[in-house]
Amino acid sequence: MQVLRAIVEDYVHTREPVGSKALVERHNLEVSPATIRNDMAQLEEDGLIAAPHTSAGRIPTDLGYRLFVDRISEVRPLTRAERRAMEILAETSDDHEAMLEQTVRLLAMLTNQVAVIQHPQHSSAKIRHIDVVLLGAQKALVILILSTGKVEQRMVTLAEPAAEEDLHRIGQKLSEQLHNRSASALPIPMDTLISSVEPALRATMAVVANAVTSILESGRVDRIIMAGTANLARSGGDLGPAIGPILEALEEQVVLLRLLHEMQQDQRGLSVRIGQETSHESLQETAVVAAEYASGESGRGAKLGVVGPTRMDYGATMSAVRAMARYLSRILSEG
Repeated sequence: MQVLRAIVEDYVHTREPVGSKALVERHNLEVSPATIRNDMAQLEEDGLIAAPHTSAGRIPTDLGYRLFVDRISEVRPLTRAERRAMEILAETSDDHEAMLEQTVRLLAMLTNQVAVIQHPQHSSAKIRHIDVVLLGAQKALVILILSTGKVEQRMVTLAEPAAEEDLHRIGQKLSEQLHNRSASALPIPMDTLISSVEPALRATMAVVANAVTSILESGRVDRIIMAGTANLARSGGDLGPAIGPILEALEEQVVLLRLLHEMQQDQRGLSVRIGQETSHESLQETAVVAAEYASGESGRGAKLGVVGPTRMDYGATMSAVRAMARYLSRILSEG
């Protein structure tokens, strides 16, 4: 295991296949060069390292990386500078969307990889308040506030002119009827809502209630915020011709969303997929490190993580991803 760890660490930092001579010179393994050569032969026989082409050195295989990652029992703490960078996130905590974008940019910077964050679905949120604001004779703005802190708006055209106090009353009725209702519980009780107001306002209530339904339906579509794709391009030497399909898969998002959904956390609060474990041909030259963050009062989580070549600094990456997930959870729960 010491020899495998040394090979992984050297290859991650040098990008060069690692030979027994380099291991003797760089690491105090307290054994003879012959023993190291024998251990390398055993590691190769076990499929944990391999010789690229005719090189005298060896590089880790996906299986070797997996064994190395599984043996990381202690995820190192963040540096003071990294912690300070995360604390700055609290300054944007009132703006949910801006905070997620800031989070993913910071994670990309800390790891030098592509950072991704799964936008929380409304399915994990509850309706907190609904307001309707008059904009013009027949124009109104429907405002929906969720338990996650997210605010959604939809402009509507009314069937007939409405007074400001009438729209306010419609907003109150909607808030009373739908308060604390799961945002994924569709359809909303349209007949009950319409009959809750006097006949003169029922057409207006129908338009507003339809807008609320539209907002909730759009929130059920999962999506990803991404940053740092340039970092992947800089890793082109590791990925070779595979970089094109990887970028396409990231851009389409469907593959990555499915993968994040399938990834289950281990006892360290992390999930790592390496190479073929990603179960998608276009990502077989990559590794994905992810952690779940609590996205609101419901406690249900979405995931954030990084995508990079299999030759990544797993220890530092796992540390940054887990710390970012925990810090983001704390900010959202306090908000």
